[in-house]
Amino acid sequence: MKPTFKLLGFDHVTFAVGNAKQAAHYYQTVYGFDLVGYRGLEQGDRETASYVLKQNQVIFVLNSPYKSASPLNGLLSKHGDGVTDIAFAVDDAVKAWEHTTKNGAKSAFEPRTMKDDGGKVIVSGIHTYGDVTHTFVQREGYKGMFLPGYAPVKSRIKPDPVGFLFIDHIVGNQPDNEMENVVRFYENIFGFQRLWTVDDKDISTEYTALRSIVVSDEAENIKMPINEPAQGMKKSQIEEYVEFNSGAGVQHIAMATNDISTTVKKLVANGTDFLYVPDSYYDTLKERVGEIDEDIEALRKLGILVDRDDRGYLLQLFTKPVQDRPTLFFELIQRKAARSFGKGNFKALFESIEREQERRGTL
Repeated sequence: MKPTFKLLGFDHVTFAVGNAKQAAHYYQTVYGFDLVGYRGLEQGDRETASYVLKQNQVIFVLNSPYKSASPLNGLLSKHGDGVTDIAFAVDDAVKAWEHTTKNGAKSAFEPRTMKDDGGKVIVSGIHTYGDVTHTFVQREGYKGMFLPGYAPVKSRIKPDPVGFLFIDHIVGNQPDNEMENVVRFYENIFGFQRLWTVDDKDISTEYTALRSIVVSDEAENIKMPINEPAQGMKKSQIEEYVEFNSGAGVQHIAMATNDISTTVKKLVANGTDFLYVPDSYYDTLKERVGEIDEDIEALRKLGILVDRDDRGYLLQLFTKPVQDRPTLFFELIQRKAARSFGKGNFKALFESIEREQERRGTL
């Protein structure tokens, strides 16, 4: 059913973290985010400390609980640090909630209006896979920094932006045989289309495999790959994620850049750990992807992956997990007209992840 409201794109992503103050410092110094907002005891919130970080159109909100009985502590105990909410910008948050709950979504919270000197924002929310929710954000011309209730903050840190422009896609991992159910959920409540599909014949190594379906809105502003493990000789990265996350959840967030080489150089200098790509990957790169603008030796030095589809090519690279549990990580992506998601790189990516799994003793 066609939605009665319009999805405008990703609005922000909210994380539960053990110590939001320290995590905010990490995202500023390593990933170049600017601290722009805060809400906590000083604003009358007796439950949660929240820090808002921004880099161009990418907005992260880091939440930590003040009290042991907080539901956030339950999420942290179960999942560790990770994504709790993926917020979508919409033209009508009331219609978004009414339409999605009518078509099978479970309500997280009913529509409510938030106001301050910057104007008003209407929000509502639903549950999706695992313990993740979707918040619908209708900004109504709001002129404040983020949302009503947050105080503007100017950090004494002067972060150097690394080149993140916007969120390209967000990937959700599911237990075995749950992918189709989640895909149908997005088709039913949002009218999403199946943009891209791969199975274990496309993505496998000697030991592990996965299946993936990418769903998106009609305009492709919101792209959500949904993964599940496929049968293999050993435990796949998806199974490892589900085990350590205690269920389904957000595996990685892909952020777009228009100069991935510069972005990677800055991140490496800031201490980011990336997955290792063997030199042999680049020996036949030109034969696999054809002519590209970039120097292959420069890409080899930085470990950047390249893949081509019928529209163009893309460059991408993946960090190692950004917390101790081998769960959430980030992807950097630069699209040169490509619409796909790097299927040709999955074998090299999987083999790199398998090396990390073997070191962790979970392969």
